[in-house]
Amino acid sequence: MALSSKAVFEDRYDAGRRLAEKLAEYAGQSAVVLAIPNGGVPVALGIALALEADLDLVISRKVSLPLLPEGGCGAVTDDGTLILDEAVVRKVGLTQPQIDRQVSQARSSILKRSLLYHREKRPIPIGGRVVVIADDGLAAGYTMKAAVVSVRQRHPKQVIVAAPVGPEPVVKEMETVADKVVTCAVGDIGGFFVADYYRNWQDISDEEVLRCLRECPQRRPVPRLRPPEVRRRLF
Repeated sequence: MALSSKAVFEDRYDAGRRLAEKLAEYAGQSAVVLAIPNGGVPVALGIALALEADLDLVISRKVSLPLLPEGGCGAVTDDGTLILDEAVVRKVGLTQPQIDRQVSQARSSILKRSLLYHREKRPIPIGGRVVVIADDGLAAGYTMKAAVVSVRQRHPKQVIVAAPVGPEPVVKEMETVADKVVTCAVGDIGGFFVADYYRNWQDISDEEVLRCLRECPQRRPVPRLRPPEVRRRLF
């Protein structure tokens, strides 16, 4: 676990609650919150509970650079949507076979997570609904951008990017692909690390992801039924 002296958020759950305050206008509007696992799931849980929204996943993985896994040149999602940063591809001099190999590795990781998290559960319908895509932060922005492009193909009413923090140029880039971008803090691109904005930063396990997915419907308030005499008058 890393502790940062520059932190804004206690942990990802705190970040989700803070973002939910900025999304209060969507409460009770049958919104859907889609988390990018793994780190985005605790963030998304707080948003979904506050908005009384459905919670689901959009699995998006960075396409790493060969021999430099921390670097990236794009991202791919669970429905096959692929975006590449052509400027990076040209700068590094990646060949098509190298790109294909890196994309294949990302898709293999997605498949494993999809089988574990979704199992036989069908995706929540999002057509015509407000969709909030949540992650624990924006770095290069590849995974979020790919998620937005993927979700657009399912015809939502509105796509909102929700991330606790991101560098200003990346936040501006997200505003060109999403209908709205909501953040709590914006940093400089130089030396930017998402973890620096959290007092408590640690990897999110698969077990915690599954627990959050189970917990959301259990904690949502049960709709109150009208008294029988009121219901009779309506029919």
